[in-house]
Amino acid sequence: MATLQTPATASGVVVKEMAWDPITRIVGSLGIHTEIDFTNRKVNKCYSTSMIFRGFDIFMKGIDPRDTHFITSRICGICGDNHCTVSCLNQNMAYGVKPPKLGDYAFNLAETADYMFDHAIFNDCMANVDFCEQMVKETNPSVLAKAENTSAPHSDIHGYKTIADIMRALNPFTGSFYLETLGVARYTREMYCLFGGRHTHPSTILPGGCSADITHQTMTDYYVRLMRYMDYIKRTVPMHDDLYDFFYEAMPGYERVGYRDTDIICWGAFDDPEYVTYEYKTMTDWGRKRFITPGLVFKGELITTDLVEINLAMRILLGHSYFDDWDQAETFVTHDPLGNPVDKRHPWNKQTIPKPQKRDFNGKYSWVAAPRMYDKRNDIYVATDTGGGPFARNWCTAKAGLVDIGYLKATGSSIQMVLPKSLNMPEMELEWKIPPWSNAVERDRARTYHQPISALIGLYNLEKALVEVRAGRTKSWNSFTVPEEAVSCGFHEAARGVISHHMVIRNGKVANYQPYPPTPWNGNPRDKFGTPGPYEDAVQNTPIFEENGPENFKGIDIMRAVRSFDPCLPCGVHMYTGKGRVKKVQHTPTGMC
Repeated sequence: MATLQTPATASGVVVKEMAWDPITRIVGSLGIHTEIDFTNRKVNKCYSTSMIFRGFDIFMKGIDPRDTHFITSRICGICGDNHCTVSCLNQNMAYGVKPPKLGDYAFNLAETADYMFDHAIFNDCMANVDFCEQMVKETNPSVLAKAENTSAPHSDIHGYKTIADIMRALNPFTGSFYLETLGVARYTREMYCLFGGRHTHPSTILPGGCSADITHQTMTDYYVRLMRYMDYIKRTVPMHDDLYDFFYEAMPGYERVGYRDTDIICWGAFDDPEYVTYEYKTMTDWGRKRFITPGLVFKGELITTDLVEINLAMRILLGHSYFDDWDQAETFVTHDPLGNPVDKRHPWNKQTIPKPQKRDFNGKYSWVAAPRMYDKRNDIYVATDTGGGPFARNWCTAKAGLVDIGYLKATGSSIQMVLPKSLNMPEMELEWKIPPWSNAVERDRARTYHQPISALIGLYNLEKALVEVRAGRTKSWNSFTVPEEAVSCGFHEAARGVISHHMVIRNGKVANYQPYPPTPWNGNPRDKFGTPGPYEDAVQNTPIFEENGPENFKGIDIMRAVRSFDPCLPCGVHMYTGKGRVKKVQHTPTGMC
């Protein structure tokens, strides 16, 4: 990036454009383009861009519906299993098939293992690298100096004496906890493969159930690894609490980094085999029985936990994305199976009409559309986010107060957990409490607490699945027939947030298929009303705490804000800022003024 050095007086206001493009820890191409006021230490503007288009929803048309889970698992190299799972849930509704209980439990055991893997590897080998010793030394040396002399409150549990010791443990490729987490990633992937066959493109997760050979040995192999994971997370949660609390203390006002209104969405996850039917007409009831509760939240108010209401509130806007409108195209679905009217901008009716063009921040600048949730009370379209997944899942589950499985209980303001005794650690009680704000630190913290939540849901489902196996009920898949006509949807959660697939079948083939994973919800551009997407909103007005000036600026506060959403990152972020380009130098009179 070219640099234009322009002198400024002591009273001047210097504003620079700076970009991180591409950020390569994601599937696709994410660019964050900003305008930063270095005098007042804040971000003025942010634009989130994605410059790769693949068009799965275009070439899915006309295929056999039974191929959809194999094809959509290729959408992503990280959450392919989530796409496969939600596609199978979608197909179950379309075909009217209900798996045996053991099949449903297998889905849950595979997906809880995926969450355990994903949250561990992302927190401690990706996001928390932004909080490691090497990074803090380069961006906030005074904070590192303070960390060296600050005792870690839970050192007796996790073993790190000072906050700086925790930071060193997170140094990439050398830190002890970083390296430990790499080992955790291996055996949690093994847990998934016991039921899914392979990852990321499962071979045994199918519509109608699971084709894996599920035996006592399968359960034992899963259990041994799960108890090992229990040891790991009993140290993880207090260690992260110590680290995140320190940042609030060391830099007063840090709660504003990545802050946005609590406008969040969760589709719920992990169906209870005792209640789920996969029928749209009963989706309200079985959706509320999920072990993670669905929820739509506007400005910190839980509006509904009804999956039917949530489905009907979905709208796909275009705004500043590289597509033509489909307002004159065919309407596939006018009413849902319950007779409720379906909007033209609902995913069932959305059609993908790409229109590539030059990037223009005053016009079109991203291949991501702008999904919104319609607030019928105020007739507005809300730019909701997933909080990186765990924040929204924890928030909605806690607030709804519907979940109580013994190990895990939602209270209306928190989630209480009881982690049983494991090999090296005693029984431990934890509690995630709904925080007063949605920001970068709390999204990361929620991900930490979602690790034991996922493990406990896995343990509960394992015990229930063992009952089926011990009783000889080992069938885990039911046959089905593909109908000539159907309208269906599947709702689930990828590790980083909501994922839904909407399908229309005509003449036994796919007439329309629209997958909506977390990235479109979090990383979208401004819509037609000028409302910024969640990444953009979270970065705009973020204060700058980094001690470097424009010449050596790393953008660490901006990166923490963006990464807190877990934007589908499989590898490492490579940042290139150059030295920036002066956008504006503003001089104001001095003296008597």
